[in-house]
Amino acid sequence: MVEILVEQLRVLRAGIERVEHQLADVFATHPDRAIFQSFPGAGKALAPRLLAAWGSDRQRFQDAANMQRFAGPAPVTVRSGKSKWVHRRYACPTFVCQTFHEFAAQSRLKSPWAKAYYQQMRSKGADHHPTVRALAFKWIRIMFRCWQDRTPYDETRYQQALARWGSPLSKSVGQLATSPARG
Repeated sequence: MVEILVEQLRVLRAGIERVEHQLADVFATHPDRAIFQSFPGAGKALAPRLLAAWGSDRQRFQDAANMQRFAGPAPVTVRSGKSKWVHRRYACPTFVCQTFHEFAAQSRLKSPWAKAYYQQMRSKGADHHPTVRALAFKWIRIMFRCWQDRTPYDETRYQQALARWGSPLSKSVGQLATSPARG
């Protein structure tokens, strides 16, 4: 029985590798490839997944909020009588939700402002996953603009915009840049 299962896994593995190569070829020729490769932390695994989540039809999402609700990082507020609570969105496509969550988690390792935002939220007592969802919520707004304008993301330009807007995040990014590296 084990030998039969091992043989089936070998065949399945070869099929998966074939499909992965085909997907890589399709991604390499897609006109929006440069946009999704430009996001810090996307890498060769998440950039194609982000492209698949957004698609090529720029009329599909009228604004970033549509994608935020569709993808899952947008919080859901429930009110009943005098009670009010906020929870994560459950009615969303798992693949898309997971893609943005994984990307946001990776981005904090590559993007200074994402790292500063993550640390800022954690220092306020937020748990890891809600913080990553909040970071994904911010990234979707940025991605929407890049996707609509067909322009790759520029970390320096975004940090300059944070400074122009007087964002407290801008100050945190500056402090991260001057603080000694922690292991």
